[in-house]
Amino acid sequence: ENIDRFVSGSSARSKMELAPVIEKDDFSPAFDKLIEVIMNSSFGGMLNMLGGVDALTPLKEPFISGMKESIVEITAKDSFNQLLQEEIDQPEVMADIRAKVADIIDARLEELTPQLVKEMVQQMIKQHLGWLVVWGGVFGGLIGLLSALVVL
Repeated sequence: ENIDRFVSGSSARSKMELAPVIEKDDFSPAFDKLIEVIMNSSFGGMLNMLGGVDALTPLKEPFISGMKESIVEITAKDSFNQLLQEEIDQPEVMADIRAKVADIIDARLEELTPQLVKEMVQQMIKQHLGWLVVWGGVFGGLIGLLSALVVL
């Protein structure tokens, strides 16, 4: 339930920036598929008369850069982010995320040994409770002194 709220809340507030991922990805397979479709179409024979696949090779870089620009524009739209959020909110996706988080937690818990837990607790006590011990001693001493004076 907490994982569901976190995923729904964090992705709803923030717009996913996919541009860096798109810029780093290799779109050569998209160009290769385009060439394959063209060669298998009725234009394939005509293209073979004009030099075949080699005639389209100089268009590879302009095609890839144009494809990246188009995909960045598409992913920047609110409608795309809404569709992406709807897909993330699907029960199967949420179940998969929950399972992965549970696996991470289980793996981390298996790494903990009694000695490591002891060291972590001691470190936490030193960091956060050190002054509490000091002030407890001071106030305990004052209360003891006052009670000794009252008894006399």
